[in-house]
Amino acid sequence: MSDSTTIAPLTAKDFATDQEVRWCPGCGDYSILAQVQKVMPTLGIPRENIVIVSGIGCSSRFPYYMNTYGMHSIHGRATAVASGLKAARPELSIWIVTGDGDGLSIGGNHTIHLLRRNFDVNVLLFNNQIYGLTKGQYSPTSEEHKVTKSTPFGSIDHPFNPLALAMGADGSFIARSMDRDPKHLQAMLLRANAHKGTSFLEIYQNCNIFNDGAFEVFTEKGSKMEEALFLEHGKPLVFGANQNKGIKLDGFKPVIVDLTEGSSTADLWIHDERDFYKAQILVRMFDDPSLQGHLPRPFGVFYETDRACYEDVMTMQVEEIIAQKGKGDLDKLLRGNETWTIA
Repeated sequence: MSDSTTIAPLTAKDFATDQEVRWCPGCGDYSILAQVQKVMPTLGIPRENIVIVSGIGCSSRFPYYMNTYGMHSIHGRATAVASGLKAARPELSIWIVTGDGDGLSIGGNHTIHLLRRNFDVNVLLFNNQIYGLTKGQYSPTSEEHKVTKSTPFGSIDHPFNPLALAMGADGSFIARSMDRDPKHLQAMLLRANAHKGTSFLEIYQNCNIFNDGAFEVFTEKGSKMEEALFLEHGKPLVFGANQNKGIKLDGFKPVIVDLTEGSSTADLWIHDERDFYKAQILVRMFDDPSLQGHLPRPFGVFYETDRACYEDVMTMQVEEIIAQKGKGDLDKLLRGNETWTIA
């Protein structure tokens, strides 16, 4: 006898909880939450197999608002919690929600080790260049000379470049999006989910209370097309309000060319997500405008590569040892090789 019962497809509402969303009105987190809830039903993953793990910060309220399993963990340790869970339950889809403070300050060490180990998890790093939850101190990504409550005379710290950090830690998927471009953010979430390995997605997120307008030139209609460069695999780097500008390489230096003055798209840099060396240039295109000229900020997938995942290699190692030596004796392991008797 066949079972004629059908299960209705999930919708974004199925991923919303009954909890009141408690972010400041106008916060970019609302948009990110909405895009995640829209994307989740399309993944074909049962809600009981999805886990949202967060640390501490405004972004870390995320698990309360997602109708999945989740854990609001401790400051900077969401990556460690998620690593342990993935090792024990590799079939789960695990999403780490963190911020520039949580993930790059107290949690910086855990972030780089997650990236090098390459657990198959997704990291959403909300970057608003400020500590929002604790009311406006400067963060690891705040620009130099930033005046905040904790730097009243301007920050003297050199800021982290999150994607350059991820490249240095041998991240296997590195991308950037923004809260105010819903379609692009949805596309990047889908790409992150599809990647086998640690997906590191930096999301520019506006804190309209303590750092309003930090990314305005990349999100506002009047300036976005001139200031943002959207990367597409296999396509030339073209930008501008009329798509009239492009980027080519002069040696290892990116330079802007005017496509209305004799240059053609055939002369331009063709984006290749698998090119490790060009990705190193892309993540640093905006670091020092005085040296490189005013270049647009790239958004999209910078780099993707295939590399073994930690949980898969660990499982293989355990299976090999069991096959060679049989199941171990935990008591014997704990006793070790050096024991003695006290009379």
